[in-house]
Amino acid sequence: MAHSKYLAHHFTDLEQQSDSAKLGMWLFLLTEILLFGGVFVAYAVYRVWHPDTFINAHKELNVVLGTVNTLVLIVSSLTVALAIRDMQLDKRKSCMRNLILTIVLAGVFLVIKYFEYSHKIHLGQLPGKFYTFQGVEGTNPHIFFSIYFLLTGIHGFHILIGMSLLTWMFLKVRKGHFSSEYFVPIEVVGLYWHLVDLIWIFLFPLLYLIG
Repeated sequence: MAHSKYLAHHFTDLEQQSDSAKLGMWLFLLTEILLFGGVFVAYAVYRVWHPDTFINAHKELNVVLGTVNTLVLIVSSLTVALAIRDMQLDKRKSCMRNLILTIVLAGVFLVIKYFEYSHKIHLGQLPGKFYTFQGVEGTNPHIFFSIYFLLTGIHGFHILIGMSLLTWMFLKVRKGHFSSEYFVPIEVVGLYWHLVDLIWIFLFPLLYLIG
């Protein structure tokens, strides 16, 4: 049997190589879930301790911007899935377009988050000792904003990583490194991106809709 140009020397065949890559990504995603799970536990504990403060403080978040960002990430999950499907069908140019669309949508998410952050910084709705805002009833409102910045900050960092990986995939697709015979790197990056989107699906109601 002819040796595929996509096959690394330490694998028997492409199927084994693909299965190994996917298993590795699923194990990595498990560690990501553990990371966010720990922060979600902190959120739950502090919300139980300060229920009224959380409800009052969350009203300072912009639900419209949060909703728009949710829609943006949902659409980006669709475009990255379409990019994978395009490569399965050897539609290289269409795959590149959908990867670019995914990157652009990720950028839109970060731009919206930048405006949200800027507004909160301007008002003094900052974490910990830097909190100076006086408009929230209840004790220790800075706790809610500390968790808000922690959760959205970690998520935003993952968005940046995802954009970098998607850009890397775009460049490799443009250079013809993938085909319908082998496109697993795009698949595993797509899995990572779906997790990033899924995390936001949990963050949005926990932070913006708790009232």
